[in-house]
Amino acid sequence: MKKYLLFFTLIGSVLTSCTNDKRAKTELTQVSTDFNHDWQFQLVDTTGNSANWKNVRLPHDWSVEASFDSINGEGATGYLPGGTGLYRKKFPLRLQENENAYILFDGVYNNSEVVLNGEKVGAHPYGYSPFYFNISPYLNSEKDSNLIEVKVDRTRYADSRWYTGSGIYRDVKLLVKNKLHIPVWGVFITTPKIDENRAEVSVAINIQNDFSENKNAEIQTDIYDREGKKVNEQTNTFSIAGNTKTSHQQSVSIENANLWSVENPYLYKAITSIVQDGKIIDQQETTFGVRSIRFDADEGFFLNGENMKIKGVCLHHDGGLVGAAVPDDVWRRRLAKLKEAGCNAIRISHNPGSQAFLDLCDEMGFLVQDEFFDEWDNPKDKRKNMNEQSVDYVTRGYTEHFQEWAEKDLKNTVLAHRNHPSIIQWSIGNEIEWTYPRNADATGFFNNMGWQGNYFFSEPPFSVEQINEKLNTLPKGKYDIGETAHKLAKWTKELDTTRYVTANCILPSASHLSGYADALDVVGYSYRRVIYDYGHKNYPNKVIMGTENLPQWHEWKAVMERPFISGLFLWTGIDYMGESNGGWPKKGTNSGLLNSAGFEKTSYHMMKTLWSDEPHLYITTQSLDKSIFKLNSVGEPIEKKKDAWKQALWFWHESNEYWNYDVNEPTVVEVYSNCEEVELFLNDASLGRKKLADFDDHIYKWSVPFTEGELKAEGYIDGKKVDAIAQLKTAEEPHAVQLSVDKSELSTNAYDVAHIVAQIVDIEGNPVRHLNSEIIFTVHGDVRLLGVDNGSERNVQDFQSNKIVTDQGRVLLIVQSNSQADKVTISAASEGLKAGEITLNVNAI
Repeated sequence: MKKYLLFFTLIGSVLTSCTNDKRAKTELTQVSTDFNHDWQFQLVDTTGNSANWKNVRLPHDWSVEASFDSINGEGATGYLPGGTGLYRKKFPLRLQENENAYILFDGVYNNSEVVLNGEKVGAHPYGYSPFYFNISPYLNSEKDSNLIEVKVDRTRYADSRWYTGSGIYRDVKLLVKNKLHIPVWGVFITTPKIDENRAEVSVAINIQNDFSENKNAEIQTDIYDREGKKVNEQTNTFSIAGNTKTSHQQSVSIENANLWSVENPYLYKAITSIVQDGKIIDQQETTFGVRSIRFDADEGFFLNGENMKIKGVCLHHDGGLVGAAVPDDVWRRRLAKLKEAGCNAIRISHNPGSQAFLDLCDEMGFLVQDEFFDEWDNPKDKRKNMNEQSVDYVTRGYTEHFQEWAEKDLKNTVLAHRNHPSIIQWSIGNEIEWTYPRNADATGFFNNMGWQGNYFFSEPPFSVEQINEKLNTLPKGKYDIGETAHKLAKWTKELDTTRYVTANCILPSASHLSGYADALDVVGYSYRRVIYDYGHKNYPNKVIMGTENLPQWHEWKAVMERPFISGLFLWTGIDYMGESNGGWPKKGTNSGLLNSAGFEKTSYHMMKTLWSDEPHLYITTQSLDKSIFKLNSVGEPIEKKKDAWKQALWFWHESNEYWNYDVNEPTVVEVYSNCEEVELFLNDASLGRKKLADFDDHIYKWSVPFTEGELKAEGYIDGKKVDAIAQLKTAEEPHAVQLSVDKSELSTNAYDVAHIVAQIVDIEGNPVRHLNSEIIFTVHGDVRLLGVDNGSERNVQDFQSNKIVTDQGRVLLIVQSNSQADKVTISAASEGLKAGEITLNVNAI
């Protein structure tokens, strides 16, 4: 997914590649160019004051550049500001008479307006759906320079229940096409038939003729494998009247096709060309995968005919210190860590994802649920996660635009995303039910419900008959949830019937009867694993699964015990900013397996022991009096509240990844492992070998009075010791700052990033995680410093800085390449400690 800037001097040049066949003796003038560079930005704050214009490159999020503000900010969106942002860019472009130009935005948050050379081109309110405009009528015909301006109105700075970011935070492209062309998102590839020897590839192609006269031409599709070898082609002739659109269908077979799967995400490439008089005049490249999917109400999910469990996580779109403008390499690092833990699926919540993110999921082998909306006809309370309590300008969200824009935003998303093999589900909504009258009351829960337990772990208090009666007799609102759901599902299936339509239902006992679930192919249960059996018994023909679940052992246990449950999506894979009403300085939600800096948490290791087949061990410790455990009559740790693990919620119990306590202080040592047996050692003396089967909560535990030295855990499977071990050593006094980097070679594409982790260590190099201090980074060389983060949800230090106080003795620095080659030196210093230093090479492309 490297992006390379094509300068406009190339327009009119031959841009065809070696992938074209003998007919590619062309004069193709099509350009699909990165339009992210050379923008200027000006912020107009909520008081009307404007800053000076500054140079920026896209993607860009202005909110994350600011300081966290507990007074003027809002916890729902992470205590970062909104405002009005103005973008502008000058560019040369002179079209030929047979050409049109388009500007394509993958996402602008939000309420954007595009002006070209002083004339309004169009507007787009939704912050997550892609959109484009034909800019040909607005271009200067006599001048070599054009001015595009984009106004972004984010004055509704609390318009969401999570951090959104502000600005042109996704990629922008300029497209120049022949007037006889394949329109944007005009190719749809499916694989309707797959057997052991052959895959049938169906290519649906839209063709648009903006000439006034009729045209005759050929449509050609060439299929290439991962190595760039052509595996087949199909060519057909067509005729099209002037100023009309048409569609064309091709079928191309692939012999012995490599299937796309989570283990081997094999990708093919289709190059579809319009050929006229022996010349290619328009061309579109489409990456796709050959795979089949199936959900069954009794047996669960099948990928390529093989039954498997969906081991998924939900992800919001912020990338921690980079905000919403997330470089590809930031997502790559995060997704690689999730993959290592056994995660195989992502629910993009609660909005459509970016093309760049979906490309990574295709490439890395993640199944994806792509979600359209968090609000429908009625608004949610952004601060309290419930139906709206009061009308407030700054909280006006997508409901303001839903009636007018929902169809276009949904269809734009489907058209833009439907070639991604990673996508297996379209979600039409998230926890919509409570915004409609009667749905909550009909369940019988919401007059006696508490978010600390009874809703999550209690059976429905009303019978199916009682719920149905309530739905038929309670007052209805202006809009009906079932009717809206059917409308959204219909729009989705008008464009794609190869994926399953689902939604995340917070009140499934009512949604099965309100008409909502009737619109769904898969009914997603939100925190309702306790009624999996209820749902399967009462609605046996409906596919149900977990679509928002607690990151706990009890959730996965419920899935593994039920073949009819396909899997789940944990809330969440990674900590995110926002959803922190009145929680200052808590700016985000720490329910993730990874924290905001991408560091692994205890829950990560628990899920890795459940999801990964590789032997894994991980040690944490805690003072006995601060732990959730007590000692039984024989001195073994047990839960203070019996079977509390069965109702554990989002946040993992407190534990430490260090071995530093007072002498003889009672501690509990926890070991997370998928090994059948684990033996714990303290300074090479065995503290006993235990069996996983003896721990219902799936956590090995020992009571250990603190003694300085080393804890070590060794695992056994089938009586044989495994290679994996886990160790913790008592840290001495802090001595130095140790630096590590995930990538020491960057390219001058101005997109590559490197993650530098600074860890305080003792004189022997052991991490010091129980003490914190300020670290100051110094960067010498031509790179862009994106910022710093320590990963704590309570960190409200500025991200865009070169200094930060550590959490657990560590911090993260991210730098990004520019367009110049250079040797870069990065050092990290802390008072009284030896400084650390690393070198990066930025190499010319």
